[in-house]
Amino acid sequence: MKQITSPELKQWTASGKDFLLVDIREGWERESYNIGGVHIPMSELAGRIDEIPKDKEVVLYCEKGIRSVIAIQRLEGAGFHNLVNLTGGMKAWKEAL
Repeated sequence: MKQITSPELKQWTASGKDFLLVDIREGWERESYNIGGVHIPMSELAGRIDEIPKDKEVVLYCEKGIRSVIAIQRLEGAGFHNLVNLTGGMKAWKEAL
């Protein structure tokens, strides 16, 4: 499974790299703090799988990086090979500020 650190993700964003950012946390978590991207809560992932492209890199994030690993494993089982986990999730992102 591919991983990306918060500083690396910030670099991707600053450079204009073409990728999709997906927040898989629940709505209340996203309202508290987020770094943008598409909001697809983990509980809705199976029903919204068609919103995730297979033709570019997709970075998934959650609060600590655990749920996003699980989500990536599920999506890989559905044929995705372009997924990247934000290591440490929002916790690591905030610590890197």
